[in-house]
Amino acid sequence: MKKLVTLTLLLSLVPAPVLVHTTILADAGEVNPRPAGNDLPLSNPSEDHSKAPEGQLPVELTLRQARALALRYNPELAVSIWEERSGKARTVQAGLFPNPEIELEVENFGGSRKVENPDGTSEKSKRFDEAEMKVVLTQQIELGGKRSKRKKVAESEHNLLGWDVEARRLDTITAVTTAFIELLALQERLELTNGLAGLSQDVFNTVSERVNAGKVSPIEATRAKIALSTMQIEQERIKRELEAGRRHLAATWGSTDPGFQRVRGNLDAITALPPYEFLISRIEQNPDIARWEAEGKQREAALRLEKAQRYPDLTIGGGVKHLEESNDQTYIMGMALPLPFFNRNQGAIGEASINLQKARDERTAAEVNTRATLDETYQTLLSAYNEVTILRDTILPGAESAFNATNEGYREGKFSYLDVLDVQRGLFEAKDTYINSLRAYHRALIALERLTAENLTTLERVSIHEEE
Repeated sequence: MKKLVTLTLLLSLVPAPVLVHTTILADAGEVNPRPAGNDLPLSNPSEDHSKAPEGQLPVELTLRQARALALRYNPELAVSIWEERSGKARTVQAGLFPNPEIELEVENFGGSRKVENPDGTSEKSKRFDEAEMKVVLTQQIELGGKRSKRKKVAESEHNLLGWDVEARRLDTITAVTTAFIELLALQERLELTNGLAGLSQDVFNTVSERVNAGKVSPIEATRAKIALSTMQIEQERIKRELEAGRRHLAATWGSTDPGFQRVRGNLDAITALPPYEFLISRIEQNPDIARWEAEGKQREAALRLEKAQRYPDLTIGGGVKHLEESNDQTYIMGMALPLPFFNRNQGAIGEASINLQKARDERTAAEVNTRATLDETYQTLLSAYNEVTILRDTILPGAESAFNATNEGYREGKFSYLDVLDVQRGLFEAKDTYINSLRAYHRALIALERLTAENLTTLERVSIHEEE
């Protein structure tokens, strides 16, 4: 009974676990969203559905709507947000104290010792009459500020995860915008092909009339039919690519069913190029570069923690020992401190120090690579812009004028069908090149938007023609 009372008393000294329901919310610490797309809400995986609602999308989808869907439902972005929340939970765990330990030990019971009975007989001891019970409570005390340094490391790592979320957010914006550009260009190409197919049909009808009238050879009708069939084949190919493009765009918000028919945007909407100096001044906004300040702090915190690990932790304890034979109780106190003769955490400190020095070179490499990519992308943008303006202002008007004149002259017998076919092919190639140049312009612009984290997209603006 006394043993039970003693054990109950000591157990009462152990603090009962406090049950607290804690909700870890996403908190990126020092990370603020970059300007690009920061007016759109970010995914909240704990509240949002697992995938975008299907059957509720508009027939024509705008770029802003597509971006909003992707930022809310993109599964890879949601994974990054969950990882950031996990980092927040690890920060909480890193700041906790070590748990105390309780030790119960019973000695001198049973065994082979003989016990004399009152009647003069003897038997082996089977009872606890002479047992000794010891109950000790120990607590580890971390020295060298390990707990605060460990928490600082966890906070720094959590901040880095916030930068990962921001990088993934911009990657998502880039991916959905690129898919939108591709789909918009395919729609333009389908309209172009439909128009040229109509022209091919008109030319075929004109050639057929002239063949029936005996004015030209029947072989020209065959050539016209081949040109018309070629355009019809191109129509079907682009329609299949459009279906694949719609599904690819829908995949950016985690959907397998597009739920929309078309995208609405102005592929002709090009504006004066952003100055190179402006783009360079914004390159520090790129999370791939901005994160290195946080990376440096994390590695400094890791080095301080490894240095603190040189100091061994102190363990102290105290308890009660009960002597059954004499019915006495004695008290126990103890202390344990490892002696750092061999392991002073030298290797881990050296590694952390090297990682800190390596961070400086890694940041420099990130800056150099990002700037080189920006230079290359800007040259691509310049080239695409020049192509678009020359095609739009010079080549396309000339090709359309030449086609109209040649087609009319063919009706009057001034030109051969080969002349019509050659001019028609030139018009198609000029318009197709124009669409590809616009596509390259917008792709380069969205790539610069990712590199600078600045709003540059022009797809929803009016074109230069409309401004004039």
